[in-house]
Amino acid sequence: METIQSFSAPIAVKLNIRVNQAEAVLQLLEEGATIPFIARYRKDRTGALDEVAIQQVQEQWNMLKALTERRHAILKSITEQGKMTAELEGKINNAETLAALEDIYLPYKPKRKTKASVAREAGLEPLATLLLEQKPGLVPESEASQFLNDTILTEADALQGARDIIAEKISEDADTRAVIRKLFEEKATVQSKLVPGKETDAAKYRDYFDFTEPVHKIPSHRTLAVLRGFLEGFLRLGIAPVEEDALELLQRRWVKGSSPSAPQLVMAIRDSYKRLLQPALETEMRTMLKQKADEEAIHVFAENLRQLLLGSPLGMKRILALDPGYRTGCKVVCLDEKGDLLKTGLIFIHEKGKLDDASRTVRRMVEDYGLQAVAVGDGTAGRETEQFMKGLGLGLPVFLVNEDGASVYSASEIAREEFPEEDITVRGAVSIGRRLMDPLAELVKIDPKSIGVGQYQHDVNQFRLKERLDQTVVSCVNQVGVNLNTASKHLLSYVSGINASIADNIVKYRKEIGAFSNRNQLKKVPRLGDKAFEQSAGFLRIKDGSHPLDASAVHPESYETVARMASDLKVEMKDLVGNASLVARISPQQYVSETIGLHTLQDILHELRKPGLDPRAEATSFQFADIFSIDDVKEGMIVPGVVTNLTRFGAFVDIGVKQDGLVHVSEIAHHYIADPSEKLKLNQPVTVKVMEVDKARKRISLSIKQATAPENGRSGERMAKKPNPQRKPEIADLPLEDALSALKNRFRK
Repeated sequence: METIQSFSAPIAVKLNIRVNQAEAVLQLLEEGATIPFIARYRKDRTGALDEVAIQQVQEQWNMLKALTERRHAILKSITEQGKMTAELEGKINNAETLAALEDIYLPYKPKRKTKASVAREAGLEPLATLLLEQKPGLVPESEASQFLNDTILTEADALQGARDIIAEKISEDADTRAVIRKLFEEKATVQSKLVPGKETDAAKYRDYFDFTEPVHKIPSHRTLAVLRGFLEGFLRLGIAPVEEDALELLQRRWVKGSSPSAPQLVMAIRDSYKRLLQPALETEMRTMLKQKADEEAIHVFAENLRQLLLGSPLGMKRILALDPGYRTGCKVVCLDEKGDLLKTGLIFIHEKGKLDDASRTVRRMVEDYGLQAVAVGDGTAGRETEQFMKGLGLGLPVFLVNEDGASVYSASEIAREEFPEEDITVRGAVSIGRRLMDPLAELVKIDPKSIGVGQYQHDVNQFRLKERLDQTVVSCVNQVGVNLNTASKHLLSYVSGINASIADNIVKYRKEIGAFSNRNQLKKVPRLGDKAFEQSAGFLRIKDGSHPLDASAVHPESYETVARMASDLKVEMKDLVGNASLVARISPQQYVSETIGLHTLQDILHELRKPGLDPRAEATSFQFADIFSIDDVKEGMIVPGVVTNLTRFGAFVDIGVKQDGLVHVSEIAHHYIADPSEKLKLNQPVTVKVMEVDKARKRISLSIKQATAPENGRSGERMAKKPNPQRKPEIADLPLEDALSALKNRFRK
């Protein structure tokens, strides 16, 4: 039986980490620790591996366990068949991939009736063996005549049956499959063609009507597009190298010289490749490309989701939130600092006779409830509603809030549970307001696939997508931390060590006792045992509680160490927390012990300097240009925009006209690609140039590169350049006296 130690070495080699790091992670996972907990509070054991590395260790572990289970099943199957040999057992035990393992097992795998099995039943196995031996004096037709019987009537029938056996043997040879698989990986191309008669229905796949690209170069989005067209019946799809290259490889492996058997073997090889090997490896390659494309698309979605969840919060402010609309009016709600609903209303701002009423209603709400900011949904009528609110001169910041998924939340069971007496428009407006206050706390209530920041998300493996997105949500929630006294049960359920039922129990307990005053009270929550407390306590914050460290990310297991630090400094613990000058006097090496190491101590000191610091930036409002529909957009315009989605082929940017424009990857400024620290991010303000407007298809092509740099001497906003110390200063850069002197010298020359 494999142990953690037997898995840790290959995982360490694969991920380029130390064996003891891999072993520590596996041991902690086996003990029930979560990835956020391991990454944050067990750095001393793992050598400070981050969440990504720990996730990779877990995935490799799962793959190795699956490989091990399959290996045991294959060993058992072949042994029960009575065909196991020491050499075969060694090959099975040494197989490093599932594909290699299945190649070895293929000849022993129970099969349905095949051409080769029929030929074997007819007694043609010896003839096939003779042909494969390729003896110089062998005459195939003469040998075949000895195998005639009631079912094999001619020499040609006998040779055909023998070739069927040879073809299957070639296709099931593990080494041969490995060689042809490598050829597919290195030389195969993906080819798609239009299915005749489907021109009109398949218009969106026009780029793939006659398409070819090498498998090792094709990007994930093109793979998924071709596969979608194939599965919908619009495209024919093939994946293969040049056939003659494959046949040449096979002949070199199986044909020895020019014996009389060679022509029979050449025919068997051609049949083996076209009927068995090529279709099998094409299917395998299609699966591999799909998995690779899925992982890439899922990675893009997860990274976008992470940026969205970690979007800038406005914080605990009193909000006026509007869900805009034309005919049905704008639903207006007032929310307090905790996001609780105070008041609802309906205003009409698109009917001239009702503008005064709308203005009075809004002003009264702002005054009555002391509102501090305005959140406007960015959907239908969003820009117009934003302009109306700004025109009132309320002196409040107005934010246009992305409302993707708000309608999904409004009709969900979660929304019905939160607001059983309100209709979906009220719930939608509340969601918009709460998103401004804290995007993370609100977005966790919505299925991530409904948020609209993915790339072909409906085409990828849905189980894997959900798994990865859930991991991303968990990671973000625990990175930020959760206010124990205000968090919803849906947000609490993503905290390390807490499941949905425990989260529900926390909320019920909170209602019974009132606000938690310290973390130790968590131990009284039903079903929240010692393990759950260990995993969750550090991520749960209590502001203004009885213990000064409960508002920080310092884990309760380290409170005693902090108490010693305060005692050594001769101050109260509450005076140490948040006092950077006192913290600077602490030498972490002094507190290293068998139970606490330097990594943990450095994290503690960081927290003591800035306890409970939110890693997210504060929300700021954004001003679009005075354009409101695609009809207002003209080629050559340079306008501000906000990044709404990132894909491998480019970025989508909202310029305020209800239709996002696409900045193709070739039109993204170089420094955004070259410098990882300056990569485009979701919700990032950018300046873009309109390159093309296709009103019929509602497509807008944009450029960041050409909006930030001069183009062939024509006007454009200059890209800000970093100073080059080796560049001679331009005259305009010089002080006045030096500039005049330089001009005189230039005129003399």
